[in-house]
Amino acid sequence: MSTSAVEPGTRLAERFRLEDRVSESDGATLWKAIDEILARPVAVHTFAPDFPRVHEVVTAARSASRLTDPRLTQVFDAAEDDKHAYVVSEWVTGETLTDLLASGPLEPERAAGLVAEAAEALAHAHEARLYHLCLRPSHLVWTTGNTVKVLGVAVDAAMYGLTTDQPALDDAEGLGRLLYAGLTGHWPGDEEEGGLPAAPMTDGHFCTPRQVTAGVPGYLDTVTVRACLPESRRGQGALASPAEVAESLADVARPMPIPMAYPSTPAVASASHTEGLDIAHRQQLHVPPVRQAPRRQSGGGSTVNRVLMTLVVLLVIAAVGVGAWTIGRSLGSPTDPEAKGSTPTVTATASSPVQAVEPEKAQGFDPLGDKDEKSEKAGLAIDGKPSTFWETEGYTSAELGNLKKGVGLLLDMGKSVQISDVAVTLADTSGATVELKVGDSPDLNALKTVATEKDAAGKTTLTPDQAASGQYVLIWFTRVPADAGKFHGTIYEVVVHSPGSA
Repeated sequence: MSTSAVEPGTRLAERFRLEDRVSESDGATLWKAIDEILARPVAVHTFAPDFPRVHEVVTAARSASRLTDPRLTQVFDAAEDDKHAYVVSEWVTGETLTDLLASGPLEPERAAGLVAEAAEALAHAHEARLYHLCLRPSHLVWTTGNTVKVLGVAVDAAMYGLTTDQPALDDAEGLGRLLYAGLTGHWPGDEEEGGLPAAPMTDGHFCTPRQVTAGVPGYLDTVTVRACLPESRRGQGALASPAEVAESLADVARPMPIPMAYPSTPAVASASHTEGLDIAHRQQLHVPPVRQAPRRQSGGGSTVNRVLMTLVVLLVIAAVGVGAWTIGRSLGSPTDPEAKGSTPTVTATASSPVQAVEPEKAQGFDPLGDKDEKSEKAGLAIDGKPSTFWETEGYTSAELGNLKKGVGLLLDMGKSVQISDVAVTLADTSGATVELKVGDSPDLNALKTVATEKDAAGKTTLTPDQAASGQYVLIWFTRVPADAGKFHGTIYEVVVHSPGSA
């Protein structure tokens, strides 16, 4: 297919209609296209007649199409003949790492979580002997579906003619550079990359992340150094493959989907390059309000519904009348002891509404181990943000590796309060056993177990089985669910409800 013949409106394989030219580079053009059979957007690469590596690109794309990890771009089709050559792949919408760094470095745990996902995905690609070789911030995407996506495995290397004798080491270094960028907002290379400034240097070597940005945890600094800063390793072994990078980040919390509020009014579709997917996503949000009900009120069904509705209304009116008569009779009989006793009860209930009580502080609680359980993240469980979380250390089994009987999150309420219930948002993976302990001392033996929930997951309400009050509230894990190859207890949010001070 000649270059002039490839233009908006061109149809490939009788189904892929080219719509918008996204970019061009050295004879390769990226298009946003529409799969007319499945009515979805796709990404299509086309190539000029003199493009020198068409066969290598198509071969790499066909190999990449066999990859099944959802964090890797899916290849749908690849063709090469006398008339045309093209590669059709998944159209990914979201924010690249470059976009995410536009306002500065990411929170260290989030940067590490994104790279950990990418490392695991690339480890799977390496098992199939497929490599990336040119990892850049534009290749790592946080999608609109709240997942990580790595773009261009195998295909981009073929497109740019990149080869190496040590693909595992090269991709490990690429992951290290992505982590460096996420932690510092700088790129550890000789030039700027994707708008990111070059990393600062000292004595001819790139500064480590901790030298560039305050607050970078030591272990993440070490992982970055081992992956991509050989001059700073000081005897530490290199991370020589994506699998080793993934293992070094195995205990890092993974980025979680951000809960989305369902709008009560129709959203306005944006006119952007992701408009097709944006509109489809918004249409899904409006499915819950059932709009099919009026259609069922047609024909004979309409009469039946009206009759049923009339009966319901009559029953409600009758119930209200009986209730009013009963109340009037009670009010008109002051000598009735039951009537006299009921009034104060109603008044007391109405004057003591259940309210959320904000803890003064939170800490990871590990009295049976090393006395601390990631206390630096404990505040994330009471910050009112459902996208942040505290988690336990990673264990080798659900029973906390048989190292101890329990571990938890301890809340200091500042003063003794009466506990109505505690609403806890856990990870969606079932398998946790949690206990609610309350007392006036932060000593484990002084905290009384007032509620237990087995096989807990997601939003869980712990309600005391008897009156409970105290200054300290403990969410205590005795079992933790599987998570990313290990076992963690995770708490996204805790809300303590109380009818008033004890």
